Amino acid sequence: MPLMIVETSCSLIGWLFLYVLLCHLNSERDCEWNCRLVTLLHGILIVCVTAYIGFIAGPWPFTHPGTENTSLQILALVLSLGYFLFDMAWCVYFRTEGPVMLAHHTMSILGIVLALGLGESGIETCAVLFGSEITNPLLQARWFLKRIGRYDSLAGDVVDLLFILLFAFVRIGVGSRMLYCELASPKPSLIVKVGGVAIYTLSWIFMIDIARFACKKTRDKYRRWKEQHKLDDTNGHAVKVK
Repeated sequence: MPLMIVETSCSLIGWLFLYVLLCHLNSERDCEWNCRLVTLLHGILIVCVTAYIGFIAGPWPFTHPGTENTSLQILALVLSLGYFLFDMAWCVYFRTEGPVMLAHHTMSILGIVLALGLGESGIETCAVLFGSEITNPLLQARWFLKRIGRYDSLAGDVVDLLFILLFAFVRIGVGSRMLYCELASPKPSLIVKVGGVAIYTLSWIFMIDIARFACKKTRDKYRRWKEQHKLDDTNGHAVKVK
């Protein structure tokens, strides 16, 4: 336990140092811009590390849940734990996120602490991190596009479409399979299974919000297309009359 505290503290200091460095280098940008850059870098890093763990180093999370943590799994978990502690503190201090996102961060922190404390279930926790963070770069890209005034463009539409499809496929589709394997296996402890159900439930809450957003955006785009079509027809008719 003391070693885990030291490692987590080092991870937290590392992410905090990166944030301070970005604030210094990007002094013309606000705090949220630089925090989002830290979030983007964490997402890319953790997706790469957990993908290597799951697809190459092993074991396969769908067939070996509840197994003893490896050193590489512990590294990935400690890196993410330090980040989530940093981002949670930042969000609370600046009051930028709502209760659902804060609940996600809280569950992530508790889940990682649980896996590290038990010394097992690191592989499925890394799988959850992979599924949670794989959509993160798209989410940050969406925010950055909004900030630079490029969201209402083809790039914004592509980012939104990829985010929705990837979230539904990974978080809901693959996540359902992962939860089934977790619950069906006798190895993971009961508290880990309960945590898995909680994270999966939160994914559905996000999915419902995303579906509502997608429906609203589709309706708005269809309405604007009809209005533009009518305007083009009117202008075309006026030209013919002249």
